[in-house]
Amino acid sequence: MEKTFEIGSKRFVLDQGKAEEAFAAKAVINGRESLAFNLLPLKYSWAYELYRTMKANHWEPEDIPMGKDIEQWQADNVLTDGERWIIRMGIGYFSAAEGIVGDNILHVIRELVTAPELKLVLGRHAHEENIHADSLLYMISSLGINPHECEAMFEQIPTIRKKNEFVTRVSHSLRRDLDMKDPANKRALAKDMFVFGQCMEGTQFYGLFGMILSLYRQNKFPGIGQMFRYTLRDESNHIELLRNLFMDLVEENKEIWTEDFREELRDTMREAVALEKEFIEDCLPVNSVGLSVGEFTQYIDYIADRRLVGVGLKPLSPGAENPFPWLAEMMDIKKEQNFFEGRVTEYQKSSALETVSDDEL
Repeated sequence: MEKTFEIGSKRFVLDQGKAEEAFAAKAVINGRESLAFNLLPLKYSWAYELYRTMKANHWEPEDIPMGKDIEQWQADNVLTDGERWIIRMGIGYFSAAEGIVGDNILHVIRELVTAPELKLVLGRHAHEENIHADSLLYMISSLGINPHECEAMFEQIPTIRKKNEFVTRVSHSLRRDLDMKDPANKRALAKDMFVFGQCMEGTQFYGLFGMILSLYRQNKFPGIGQMFRYTLRDESNHIELLRNLFMDLVEENKEIWTEDFREELRDTMREAVALEKEFIEDCLPVNSVGLSVGEFTQYIDYIADRRLVGVGLKPLSPGAENPFPWLAEMMDIKKEQNFFEGRVTEYQKSSALETVSDDEL
């Protein structure tokens, strides 16, 4: 079908058939090649809607007051050594991890996907990782922590180093010219999406999220706690983004979804969980902030199984229960996408920060 436009003395003919062919040729990988970043017509509408949600949730670290946190950090009798250590571990790990995620999004996944709307939302994802990394710098400078301590932590604490090596070895293996029609390379990209979305952001981030929100729940580190709440809302969207991207990639390339590949992914999550449990023991060398190591490792089993089931894989610990019911409301256990809705402060570009009373949490 053709549509003709006559403007003055000029006549323009648009071929709808060609437009429909271009739409049909959109794909997660190996899609239509074009020099134009043309979003329309949208094929992956979920990606555009998620982009809009992420954009509306924009926040800046400097908008969050740190006065109370500084006061508590400098006081002699407010915090235990264990509570201070949790904050140091949080800053030490995330100051490296957020950059690793953003780098992988930009230089691996976004480079290999072909649909413009997917590139759009992935660009927003990378931008949010920059904000998270910036928030860590804001925490460090506010508390007066020596930044070289943070560098030493992610290079010298074995459990932090091993978690970072676990994800970077997957990411770095894809930084080369790849024939994306090769099923082995398709599987490698799908695994990268799974590792960063479900294993790292979806599981390995949750140990420290829970510990820091537990401190926040006890009226300690209100500024840092608020930043982690905003970060967690962002991470919930990132988990959804990479889950949807993974599922669409598999749907469009069904030859890679073999029993061997599914078991490889489950084994990868098993490794991620083991590394996280070792890390938790370093964060909680003694029972602290009302959390025991045993309960917290059970919590990681629970989270990991949610991530596996969410992408159509069998759980590793069937029947694992959440040992911290209060976290079901403060974290994204029930509704990843709507985690903050009606429960905590919504930070949006056009709105001001609000105070949330205890009975709303």
